[in-house]
Amino acid sequence: MDGLRSGLWLPLFDELADPRVVARVAGEAEEAGWDGVFVWDHLRWQAPVSRVGDPWITLAAIAAATERVRIGPMVTPLARRRPAKVARETVTLDRLSGGRLVLGVGLGDDRFGRELSGTGEQVDDRVRGAMLDESLGVLAAAWTGEPVTHHGEHYTVDDFTFLPRPVQRPGIPVWAAGLPGKVRPLRRAARHDGFFPVNLSHPDQLAEVTGMLAGLREDDGAFDIAVGPPVGVDPAPYAAAGATWWLPEFDPEAFTLDEVRGVVRDGPAVRASSAS
Repeated sequence: MDGLRSGLWLPLFDELADPRVVARVAGEAEEAGWDGVFVWDHLRWQAPVSRVGDPWITLAAIAAATERVRIGPMVTPLARRRPAKVARETVTLDRLSGGRLVLGVGLGDDRFGRELSGTGEQVDDRVRGAMLDESLGVLAAAWTGEPVTHHGEHYTVDDFTFLPRPVQRPGIPVWAAGLPGKVRPLRRAARHDGFFPVNLSHPDQLAEVTGMLAGLREDDGAFDIAVGPPVGVDPAPYAAAGATWWLPEFDPEAFTLDEVRGVVRDGPAVRASSAS
């Protein structure tokens, strides 16, 4: 448990659709000893959710209101974002935060708000996976500060140089999300800096994932595994199974601001566990 870091993982819905409110919560979390504040990235959600905040503007507000916590979208569906624009956004946010950005990425999902089909985006998972990997290649090149020329199946960047560079070198950490039993997301994560397994139901699943990732990774450098069990679940078994980050999940359709602040006051995983 001593090596487990704790982050808020906030759906920017209803009471948290206001970036000023989220920035205040982030400041409270930093004071309470939390290690990170991460936000969902959605355009819409099913009823009863009616209000949705923008993740990038909210993250800028969080960066300005804090000094220490890690921040980032968890996760952003890169297939519905242009990589050249994301390159500018991520570098600007990394510099604004003093090098605290983590870029969480994934395929996205159409189930809860028709965000893809309702806006004319690609709905085929395999195609979005290819778009995601191509986007990550563009971002990695852009973060070097060297000229980027890319003519791919989905994106074109013709002799662009993206300066300034991020504060973090060689680039901004990337955590890839995916279902625990799917090999492709694991391979994607193994090429980057972390894995965020979604719909994880038991620590034994995580132990299996950790073993698979160890076999897929080509180096022994730092690598994070973030888990998001529901609020109130004991983080200790997940830490024992290999988790490095604990991101308790709020019910997106039933949480309240008071509940979020209560979790913040209870404190990060180590303190919350010792108090129980």
